[in-house]
Amino acid sequence: MSFRTRLTLFFVLIVVVPMIALGVVVARIVSDSQHAKARAQNRASAAAALADFQRLAADGTRHAHALARDAALAAALCTSTTADDRARARTLAAQRGLARLRLVNADGAVLADVGDSGAIARGAVRIRPAAAGDTRTGPVTIEAATLTADRFARTASVHGVRAVVQRDGTLLASTLPTALTPKAAARLPDHAVTLGGTEYTAVAFHAQDFGGRPTTVVVLTDTSAAASAATRSQWIAVGLLVLFLLLAFVGALRISRQLHGQLERFLVAAKRIGGGDFKTTVPVEGNDEFAELGREFNKMSSELEQRVDELADERARLRDSIQRIGATFAANLDRTALLEIGTQTIVDAVEGQCGRATIRATIDGPLLEAARVGEIAGAEQAIAAAEAQAQAHGLGDAPASTATVGDTSALAAPIAQHDGDSDEAPRGIVSVARQGRPFTAAEGELVASLARQTGLSLENVDLHEQVQRQAVTDELTGLSNHGRFQQVIAAEAAAARRFDQPLGLVMLDIDDFKRVNDTFGHQQGDLVLREVARVLGDCSREVDEPARYGGEELAVALQQTDLAGAEAIAERVRTVVEALELPRLDGDGTLCVTVSCGVAASADGDPIALVAAADAALYAAKRAGKNRTVRAGAAVAAAGEIR
Repeated sequence: MSFRTRLTLFFVLIVVVPMIALGVVVARIVSDSQHAKARAQNRASAAAALADFQRLAADGTRHAHALARDAALAAALCTSTTADDRARARTLAAQRGLARLRLVNADGAVLADVGDSGAIARGAVRIRPAAAGDTRTGPVTIEAATLTADRFARTASVHGVRAVVQRDGTLLASTLPTALTPKAAARLPDHAVTLGGTEYTAVAFHAQDFGGRPTTVVVLTDTSAAASAATRSQWIAVGLLVLFLLLAFVGALRISRQLHGQLERFLVAAKRIGGGDFKTTVPVEGNDEFAELGREFNKMSSELEQRVDELADERARLRDSIQRIGATFAANLDRTALLEIGTQTIVDAVEGQCGRATIRATIDGPLLEAARVGEIAGAEQAIAAAEAQAQAHGLGDAPASTATVGDTSALAAPIAQHDGDSDEAPRGIVSVARQGRPFTAAEGELVASLARQTGLSLENVDLHEQVQRQAVTDELTGLSNHGRFQQVIAAEAAAARRFDQPLGLVMLDIDDFKRVNDTFGHQQGDLVLREVARVLGDCSREVDEPARYGGEELAVALQQTDLAGAEAIAERVRTVVEALELPRLDGDGTLCVTVSCGVAASADGDPIALVAAADAALYAAKRAGKNRTVRAGAAVAAAGEIR
């Protein structure tokens, strides 16, 4: 996609689309404003018409209250016939100019009903006439109205609105210019409606009328004029929007051509520089941002040639660093390789000529050289002096120690012990030397930092070895764990089968170990188990791996050992354990324990059968009285040879 296309798309997205959206919003706002204004006027007109309705309804209530105080009416209601009620009702309706008057007793029976059946907006009041000899007791409701449906419709026309009055679905009056059936009037909504091609806003009012029947009054206001005004306003807004877009398009086209010309010059110059012509410059005109960009572009091209040579040197150094990183990954668990890589990195980091790393085999052992880079001849004195200072200063957070002998300068930084205690002697020292140029303080800090990183790498190696040891070592006894024992006996059985040599196995169990735990506590039991494990380790050969088989049961696989040899080792362990006098943790004397041993030997290479045979011999020793050694074989079943 070209720049001009992107610029056009940018113009469309940033200018055209927002302006169209703004035009739509403005047109909608204008339309809504016109309609809101019309609705407000319509509501005001409808409110005035409904206010008349409510006022006339209030007149009916006022007349009803006045009739309730009429003594003649009360007397008529107390007579035995309804003729008097109707006569008095007609007289009162005529006197007060009521459109309709109705009297209804508590049972809903009509006592009198005079006037226009189209009367609406009735007012009502309940009275309880009482007189001597009254034979028609009970409350009576007086319903009176001064307004008829036709009169209300004519009154609504004064306010500029149309009215439809209906009762129980029956049309009582309508001032619509078109005919409207009662059924259609009953469906008039309480919102916008179109009748005879004219738009109206309908507002409905519901009230209880004579006999409790609901009367619905619908007031309709013409909204066609408001819609026409809103349409005119929308067209004006659209016209202004089109004019603005036209002006914006002309301006954007002119700016686009100017930008395209300037960018074309930059593109040509960039292509030349990409081809290796670093003398290319861009014409600079004026003082705007493009002129500033041109000056910076020319400055950049003048510096590129110098940077190319520097990049070549950096590329070579990067290649060496990548190779060193690869070597580091390959040697991440090799102490010697890590020290060599760390020393080489320090020498390269400070542009040294030679260097070395010394390390202690133990915490308090002497420093021994473990890695060397370059030829140290001629720099021994400076390196030795710097290393002595580093060892004397301890660890801490100080930069590397420096020393200068003649024109040779040396830096030495300590490698911390595992716990990083600054009071301890360093685990090792890394040193670097060069001639002719002393080391700076920043270089000393860099060497110290790299030495710390080397120490961390060595610590990772130690942790890896420790984890490996823990994975195969029983934590309490220090012997191999059950998993390691299974590996050893499987490997030894395979070797015995391959070379047709016997493989012996000793399994021993501490006698009455549960009683020791129950009587003296589990800590005393742990002490007993550790001491018996120590005896088994001391009595085993260097090539053997004693193991904790499980609980208080120990085992050792004996390569190239027959049944007699295994029995001899088991007896040595048993007698040494029997002679032990273990201190009681409660301080009350000593404790003696014994072990029972089962021995077996095989050359067929089946470790499962060998373990089963030794285990059977062990339990035969237990059954035979404990503190003895039993050989596996036919004699086991009868508790054969017992020592």
